[in-house]
Amino acid sequence: MAPRDAAEGATRWWKRTTVYQIYPRSFADQNGDGVGDLRGVIGKLDYLAWLGVETLWLSPFWESPQADFGYDVSDHYAIAPEYGTFDDFRALVRAAHARGMKIVFDMVLNHTSERHPWFLDARASRDAPRRDFYIWRDGKKPHGKAPPNNWRSMLGGSGWHWDEASGQWYFASFLGFQPDLNYRNPKVKAAMLDVVRFWLREGVDGLRLDIFNAIFKDPSFGDNPFSWRPAPTEDDPHGYFQRHVHTIDHPDTIAFARELRRVVDEFRDPERFLVGEVFGDARTLRRYCGEAADGLHLVFLFQTLRTRLSGPAVRALVEELEREFPEPFSPTYVFGNHDRPRFIHRVDESPEKAKLLATLQLTVRGVPFIYYGEEIGMENHSIPLHEGLDPIAARFGWVPSFLVPAFRARGILLNRDECRAPMQWDGSRHAGFCPETARPWLPVHPRARGTNVGAQRDDPRSLLRCYRALLALRRELA
Repeated sequence: MAPRDAAEGATRWWKRTTVYQIYPRSFADQNGDGVGDLRGVIGKLDYLAWLGVETLWLSPFWESPQADFGYDVSDHYAIAPEYGTFDDFRALVRAAHARGMKIVFDMVLNHTSERHPWFLDARASRDAPRRDFYIWRDGKKPHGKAPPNNWRSMLGGSGWHWDEASGQWYFASFLGFQPDLNYRNPKVKAAMLDVVRFWLREGVDGLRLDIFNAIFKDPSFGDNPFSWRPAPTEDDPHGYFQRHVHTIDHPDTIAFARELRRVVDEFRDPERFLVGEVFGDARTLRRYCGEAADGLHLVFLFQTLRTRLSGPAVRALVEELEREFPEPFSPTYVFGNHDRPRFIHRVDESPEKAKLLATLQLTVRGVPFIYYGEEIGMENHSIPLHEGLDPIAARFGWVPSFLVPAFRARGILLNRDECRAPMQWDGSRHAGFCPETARPWLPVHPRARGTNVGAQRDDPRSLLRCYRALLALRRELA
């Protein structure tokens, strides 16, 4: 049987689009409190339309304690007040659609905040109604004070966290204040699929799925086997001296991708799409798209973040992605995001080399993802770990400062604040991100006075104008 997309693959809008990632907290502050907000995004839609991007992916702005700046959701149906109101969200969707643009949400399915009402109930007692909404186990050794097994988090260290009140451990794939949901409980799956339907009914055009490859854990709770790998990479998620066979890429997660696709396919006017944050080699990642192209529409292919930027290496990458993601599948090309060093450093801070890389990204077959500020060559803002607001910076605060550049050179940010600095709109005191009387939530990059939209918009030889020309060409020929 031919894959379901074969006949119409060339006409699917999400295959032709260009996605522009906005980190709302850092994009534009409209109300003057130093934090970017939804009204700020609305105020920049004309710029984004001028630039030529077509789909806007927004990192989370749900109700949250902001311990991980929105990736710790405490209410999937509410907007965090620092970002605005529900009316602001609806205004954003209307304004984007009026300009022919799409809106993609960052959907956090794997976990919630520890302050989510479900978890507050779950940890109240072992008999709490929502206890089984999360993954709880008795520990080993006397009084259960040792973790149930050797499962590690994606950051290294045990993924198990002791709850003194109930005398059990709960599992978190990422940080301890982000407990994983138990998708083996049908009520959890149904509740989260209802969240998906809610936002699609509100007009959201697609979902970016955070750490999707960790959704299901093996019910045996057996130890993960030993591995010699010291750390994971974009194309191999195993590391910290174990193979995460029971916690990552579980067959039930692959099956859930198809189930989620069926839910999204309930919304066909217009068609919506799913892109998964998953890690591994291209062949493994294609499994999330389904053998009949009936799973996730797209997956991030993070090999592009590590590929050496030489002719032979880039050619080998394109050949591999073409081989593993032929029609009706589609590869993705991403050179930066809210967790990774900015790509301008991979091209020696050279605007001319950045133009070459942008030419590849925006003309090769596939869906390109542009991180805000890449179009002007924004750089990492070096911020010491002890000054970081990022919880990862606190976790790795013990790392000596002289070693931090070595991690950064390998594509690892121990302080993700470095790639989340405010967008550089002009050469004013706060780069036009917020009023000069406000204090931006993160410091503006010191080179913003020379590297900004205003300085490049009217320069026909600038990196910004190169992006705009390439995006126009892409729309014309797609």
